[in-house]
Amino acid sequence: MSKRTIYSRFQEMVDKYPELPAIVEDGRTISYSQLNDMVNAILAKFYDEYPAFVGIVMSHGAEQIAAMLAVLKSGAAYVPAEPFLPKDRIDYMMKTAGVKLVITDDFCENLTPATKEYEDRSTPDGIAYILYTSGTTGKPKGVIQENHSVVNYCEAFEEEMHTGPGDVMLQFSVCSFDIFVEEVFTTLLNGATLAIPTIEVHNGPLKGLMDFCTRHNVTIIDGFPYLIADLNKKPELLPKTVNLIISGGDVIRASYIRNLRGKGIRIYNTYGPSETCVCSNYYRVDNAEPLEDGTFSIGKAIKGVEVKILDKNLKEVPKGEIGEICIFGEGVNQGYLGNPPEQANFVTLADGTRFYRSGDMGYVLPDGNMAFLHRRDEQVMILGKRVEPEEVENVLNDYPEVDRGIVRAFLDEGGLHYLVAYVVPRKGFSLHDVREYLKSKLTDFMVPEFFVEVRELPLTHRGKIDMKSLPRVLKEGNYK
Repeated sequence: MSKRTIYSRFQEMVDKYPELPAIVEDGRTISYSQLNDMVNAILAKFYDEYPAFVGIVMSHGAEQIAAMLAVLKSGAAYVPAEPFLPKDRIDYMMKTAGVKLVITDDFCENLTPATKEYEDRSTPDGIAYILYTSGTTGKPKGVIQENHSVVNYCEAFEEEMHTGPGDVMLQFSVCSFDIFVEEVFTTLLNGATLAIPTIEVHNGPLKGLMDFCTRHNVTIIDGFPYLIADLNKKPELLPKTVNLIISGGDVIRASYIRNLRGKGIRIYNTYGPSETCVCSNYYRVDNAEPLEDGTFSIGKAIKGVEVKILDKNLKEVPKGEIGEICIFGEGVNQGYLGNPPEQANFVTLADGTRFYRSGDMGYVLPDGNMAFLHRRDEQVMILGKRVEPEEVENVLNDYPEVDRGIVRAFLDEGGLHYLVAYVVPRKGFSLHDVREYLKSKLTDFMVPEFFVEVRELPLTHRGKIDMKSLPRVLKEGNYK
């Protein structure tokens, strides 16, 4: 019986499938045993240091995955960041996580084979990783996840998706988002193969990405609804080997998959915040009817998880009534590093039961599946990633040439969010300079698409911003 840690389950796959491909890239294939050798070679460089948290700031590839597994085997937790993020943001993440060691591409060059076998120090309740997400304080907040929750999620994924040896998963997500966790660990902990494209292929035209998938016989594509909507526009690009498409991170609409139906491809809508380990709900949509608004149900809870719709008093509401989506069970993690205001969303009842208030509103359909409606607060999804407009607003107001600014989210004609900044400028204000400043502090998708200059911010008689008095910037939708 596994001790239910990420590395111990990976070791089971190494023992069971040593010669099967674990990772494929253009130009090389790494078997499970070779990947494990790479893990131990990296581990040899820091095992005796006993770090608690290790930063990983690396290009995507086999070495990056091996570094994550090495950190986990050492008993530490990894803190991932993309190399292209602003230096200030990376520094903040590493400092607040207490990172003393950062693994980079240079760290993993010219690896030599380990001279001994290293003990697996990972524990089920030990922290596996910290993912930083947008926070209302103006700084990103670190979400803590334990080993056992990830293992449970991989078991739930295999039970529903029936993946294993012979399957090939495209690795497309950035490492700081939980879709990356789904891509990597549901693959390597279930005996399948991870296909990692180069940055040029990843950032290039869709055809190049699909050609990569064809070369490596990809069977699973996992991504945001926007990637799926792009494939829906050009279904002829989709490799014939693809038999499973998974949508997560935002709402998927019937119009996004219209041309992908009837091709023998299973398509899933998934739901769940990072605070509950990737996903809490699955719903197969390729053979389902959409809801009245053109979206799909988020389905039912996965293995090891329970999801309830609760009212303001945290009592379960009757079927059909609107309430907050609350998540119980294996995936609910420790919360956040430090004690940000959002920690209050983790609730412990008198009997010790712990759950997470998602902030999402929904209801239970007559068939027992669930429907997602909207956020309880102002948090929105931009390009499939969570953004707190208040965080962007706080950074905007730190810029010296901004007298006052607010950031609000609106929906375009296709139902996708975009950000608008309303700015009262000071003398010397430059739109170019303020954009560059925001890019130095935030990731690109958090920078507002539109900026509106106003003489003053209108207020209601209660002293709040009067949004009705501000001009709204309209945006045509890409997928109406």
